[in-house]
Order: sequence, then C-alpha cells, then structure tokens
Amino acid sequence: MTERGRPHALIVGLTTRALAASAVRAGYRVTAVDGFGDLDLRAVAEVIALRPEAGKRYSPLAAVAAGDAVAAGLVAYTSNLENYPDAVARLSRERELLGNTPGVLRRVRNPIELMRVVRRAGFDAPDTRATPLGTRSRKVWLIKPRRSGGGHGITVWRPGAQVGRGEYLQERIAGVPGSIAFVADGKDLSVLGISRQLVGDARLGAQGFRYCGSLLGPPGTPVLPQQQRLSARATAMAEAITREFRLVGLNGIDFIAREGIPYPTEVNPRCSASMELVERASPVSLFEVHARACRGILPAHLVTERGVRGKAIVFARREVTLGDTRRWLRREWIADVPHPGERILQGRPICTVLATASDAGACRRLLLRRAATVYRLAAARRGQAA
Repeated sequence: MTERGRPHALIVGLTTRALAASAVRAGYRVTAVDGFGDLDLRAVAEVIALRPEAGKRYSPLAAVAAGDAVAAGLVAYTSNLENYPDAVARLSRERELLGNTPGVLRRVRNPIELMRVVRRAGFDAPDTRATPLGTRSRKVWLIKPRRSGGGHGITVWRPGAQVGRGEYLQERIAGVPGSIAFVADGKDLSVLGISRQLVGDARLGAQGFRYCGSLLGPPGTPVLPQQQRLSARATAMAEAITREFRLVGLNGIDFIAREGIPYPTEVNPRCSASMELVERASPVSLFEVHARACRGILPAHLVTERGVRGKAIVFARREVTLGDTRRWLRREWIADVPHPGERILQGRPICTVLATASDAGACRRLLLRRAATVYRLAAARRGQAA
C-alpha cells in the first residue's frame, strides 16, 4: 500500500495508456514506463517516457531498467514485453507479477508449439513451420518474426527465400481477421468479447498486415460472419489453450475467421489493443479484473452496453510536425494524444480515435471520419498534409 492507502502498480510496455487508465479507475496509483508518454497518460499516471527527444529510446530492456528504480509492489506489462521473458522475470523481482510468468511466455509464444497444441486439441490451425517446404507446395505462406506484434514485419514468403532464426512460416488463410479476448485463472476463463480487426487500411495510413484497429459488439450484435458459431468454437479453443499453458489474467487469441471457423495465428498473453473497448462498454475496470484473475478469482458475466464500439490507430501518411495538441484532449474520442510540436515520422502512429455506433459498418465509417479530422488537425500547423 502507498500514500492514502492506494496500492502502487508499475505498468511497462511500448504503450501503456489504456491499462494505466483502467488501473487508476480501480483506485491504484500508477507509474508507467513506455515509449510515448502521451498527454492523456500523463494526466492519470506518473510517467517515465523513453522518447528520442529526451535522449532515450524505447526497448523492452531499457523499459525494464527504467522500472528498476520504481518502488511499486505490483507490476503488469503490455505489448511487447510478452516476447522478452527474461525482461518480465527482472520486472517481477520482489514484486507481485500481475500476468503470465516468463515460463508461460516462452511456451505460448512459440508458434510451432502453439499450433501443435491447438491441433492436438482437435481444432483447425494454419500450417506453421520453422523451415521452408519444397517449391511444389500450393499454399501461400507468410514469413513472420517470432517476436511479432501488431503485424509488424509480416510479408508474403517467396519460394526459395531464406527463413532466419528469428522468423517462421505460417500458411496464409483467406478470411476475416478477428480476436477473442478473455480473462483466465490458469484453468478456467471468462470471455470478454469477440472483435473484428482492422488491418492494413490505407485510409488510416496503414498498409500490408499492420493492425490498425478493432470493432467490438455486444452479444447479439455480430461484427464477424457466422459469429455465433465462430464464438463457440473460439471459446472452446481458448479454454484448451488456457488449460495447456496455464494462462492467467487478460489474454487474447488472434485468428482468421473463415466459414465460422477461427484459425488461430497467435496468442497475446497480456492486455491486448481491443480490450479497452470492453471496458468502455461495461462498468468494470479491466485492470482490476486482471489482478483478481491472476489471484484465482474470475468475474461473473460482464454487463455490456448496446452498440458497436471501435478504435482505430491513425498513422502518419507522411512526416508531420504537430501544433498545440493540448486542444485535442477536449475531444473525448481522441486517445493517445501526442505532445505539442512533436514530429511524427511517416508510418508512425499519430493517435487513436474511438467511436460507438449501432452496427459495425456505421462504427467503421465514423472511425474513418474521425481519422480524417485528425489528419486535418495534424496538418493545420503549417499547411502540411499528414
């Protein structure tokens, strides 16, 4: 416990704003270490930002080192710490770890072992391998980094190309990208929601396989084709993965949905990007749900409000220098607000936009309109185009 009886939590990751705000909502004092230090994060937490402008550059090891000096009794992590089990082990020295342990991360983030477990449990999965097949294979293959995140570094594999030690091949499945979010206690789980992922949308400055947002609907409001069948299958698969790997706390499984079948692509064994939409649709703090699940207590059914909720990451379409972004804080639908005068390189995120609408199509259209507004705001300083 800390000043005024509030428990002190250290949250570390590339971007921590959503989880930090959730923890503060539940009554925690938060110190956050991340690579952005956005204005709305600074409004709720003590922040250690690893930014080039301050002569610091984010990396998981640098973030963990920065957290060493923080006297917090609790620690949680966000992306991309799941790819660095040794860093998580260092974070959790003399602290209560709220999240999956380094041993769990090493297993569940091994794509070959994960797909072997999924198939053994009787579920469909894309062919996933460490070495190339012969040139006669009719499958289309993706080459992915083992330390993956947000679709970064994923390309279509060309027959004959080398596969590095830090890469693997995965069969490309035609379908719609989605994700199941859940909270687990090592044996059982409670599903938080099924979301549709937005990937490579040029209207958001994204391309290729880059994740750029999510759409989440309450029960009875589908955001994916054949969602009822898909949800049942994805839930059963998540249960099997939870039991095998003994997952705890907040977790997500990304998949490709095809004809009502989820083909898993990876497990995100930590708070994932779509989860703040769950919190925005319910009266609970997901950080508190996470903490309780890590201690063996799963929540009852979460009551969710009507409407499809969405978020979109707005990426810079060319380099831009921002003006006074403090005004952006007045717009409740803008999150991850950058610093005044900040220079955003092409392909880097400017901010996040949020929306709620009656259905998935309307929600997506509203997100795109709000992204267009962000581009106008970002370009307003000197007549630039973002």
